[in-house]
Amino acid sequence: MDKVTVLTSEKGAVLFSKRSCCLCYAVKVLFQELGVTPTVYEIDQDPEGREMEKALMRLGCNAPVPAIFIDGRLIGSMNEVMSLHLSGGLLPLLKPYQTMC
Repeated sequence: MDKVTVLTSEKGAVLFSKRSCCLCYAVKVLFQELGVTPTVYEIDQDPEGREMEKALMRLGCNAPVPAIFIDGRLIGSMNEVMSLHLSGGLLPLLKPYQTMC
């Protein structure tokens, strides 16, 4: 859990992902369209991936990926991110990390 906490506190927008996950890909595309390049950790490529998955679940993720953190705070998975986006709450959180308007 310490590794997840450290990784999420070091960068503004963080995505824990797996290369084979279509929902992870969808979040990456959404962020790209919003002009944000999150720090992506592909946990299926990390030797500590299993431990990271367990830590994400303990933190409250319904599924280990995608898991989105902004400013060190767990936003959630695809459902939570899309709900936040549709209600207009995601963009203000991501504004400091946008690279384009």
